[in-house]
Amino acid sequence: MIRTTLFATLIASAGLAFAAPASYTIDPSHTYAAYEVGHLGLSSQSGVFTKISGNLSVDEAAKSGNVDITIDAASLQTFLADRDKHLKSADFFNVEKFPTLTYKSDKVVFKGNKPAAVEGKLTLLGVTRPVTLQLVNVNKAKHPMTGKESWGANAVATIKRSEFGMKTFIPAVSDEVKLSIVLEASKAE
Repeated sequence: MIRTTLFATLIASAGLAFAAPASYTIDPSHTYAAYEVGHLGLSSQSGVFTKISGNLSVDEAAKSGNVDITIDAASLQTFLADRDKHLKSADFFNVEKFPTLTYKSDKVVFKGNKPAAVEGKLTLLGVTRPVTLQLVNVNKAKHPMTGKESWGANAVATIKRSEFGMKTFIPAVSDEVKLSIVLEASKAE
């Protein structure tokens, strides 16, 4: 009896050990990052970063994974050329000195069988701080156009920009910034 139980445990453990995480490549045409920030106590203003690359891996059996995202800071668009130029200057994103923002996860938290949050580190203006992204609308399916296994999710978080050294016009432009990432990724070949 003990030998049978031990054997079953070893077989089950071996099966888990051989289960590898699946790797996915971010689809740049269906992925973007956005922010929303209070302006003069009157409205919320937003911007979108349109060039994002990276990958993720998911091990559904082990309920783990990781995310590695790079955002091209110069791809920022607010749909007003003068504001875009100012936001890309040293006053805000300083794209000449810091051409990318990155997010690298430490842990993916599952709720049931789906990823629910990603704990990681955001690097902005050369400053790296922990940021947890809450995942909403998480889906895995066969992509109807490519036939590839794909994941999609919306990720949200709130940060204080001053913690990354971006202090221009606080409090007229709020310190608190809402972040969102819309992401689709297809299984890597």
